[in-house]
Parts: sequence; C-alpha cells; structure tokens
Amino acid sequence: MAAIGYVRISSVDQNPDRQIEAIGDVDKLFIDRASGKDTHRPQLEALRAYVRDGSDDVVKVKSVDRLARSTQDLLALLQEFESKGVSVDFVDAPALSTSTPSGELTLTVLAAVAEFERELIKERQRQGIALARAKGRYQRGPKLTPEQIAEARRLVDEGLPKTRAAAQFGVSRWTLHDALAGKGVYGEH
Repeated sequence: MAAIGYVRISSVDQNPDRQIEAIGDVDKLFIDRASGKDTHRPQLEALRAYVRDGSDDVVKVKSVDRLARSTQDLLALLQEFESKGVSVDFVDAPALSTSTPSGELTLTVLAAVAEFERELIKERQRQGIALARAKGRYQRGPKLTPEQIAEARRLVDEGLPKTRAAAQFGVSRWTLHDALAGKGVYGEH
C-alpha cells in the first residue's frame, strides 16, 4: 500500500506548498500546474497510470476541487480509482473520502443526483428537438461531404481505424459509420 499525493495549482505563479503540507507525508507526489476545467492534465494522467490494481493505494488530495471541478468528472475519477481498489482521501472533506462508509454513501447520493440531472437534460433536449421538428425548424444535414466520405473510405480501406478516421474529420465514429454505410442522412433519398 502506497500513499500518493496529488496537488493542482492553476497557474505557474501559484505555490503548491500549502497543499503539499496539508496532505502530509506521501510515497509519491504528483503536481499539476493546470486548470481544473477537465481531467486532461499531465500529472493526473500520470497518477492514473501509476496507481496499481488491487494495491490498496490511497490517493491524498487537499480538497475536492483540486481533483475535479465538475461532479461528473469527480465521480468518473473516483469510480476509476475504486475499480482498481484505490481509495481517495480528501483532507478538507473527510466526509467525501472513499475510504469511509459515510464517504461511500455521500458519493453514491452525488452519483445518483448527477445521473438524474443528465437524464433530465436529455429529456429536455428530446422535447426541444421534437418541438422544433414539428415547426419545421430542425433538420439535421450531413456532417461529411461526399468527397470526405470517399477520402475516409480510402483511409479505412488502407487500414486506418475508423475511430482515428472519424477524429481526423472531426466527427464521431457513429457518424463515420453511418456515412460509410449510407445510413441516416447519408442514405439514398
């Protein structure tokens, strides 16, 4: 079992010492100098790769907002750590630490609320699209031109994975799949 520290400061001129002191002694320390707007941070990714499956490692963080700014990102990270058998201790908010039963309960409630909120957003979006369609104001057109589809087909035939081809054209792999198969807005009319 290892104690692993994670510290995040938003700018180069900020000092991480206060957070380092708060988390105390650790076996390994990861320090990001990056915004918390998402989870794509070099040292956070290094931390995620460093923790070992079934090791009972503990990640120590001064506060929740240092690890993630959104509930969705926080829950995804905690779930990832939990799947590896790694617990997370928040120094400033022990009630959210995953190493305690009360922390697990609190996070389960937060996850349920976040899932409920996502479902409400999807439902409102579906209703809005249906209303716009009924008024003739919502029509989805193709995202790829015939030339782009031909180029994507060539790349895929040459062995480029569809996911990478889709990324190259700035579309989802489902959109690329539909375009290559002639489905949906790419079908015969």
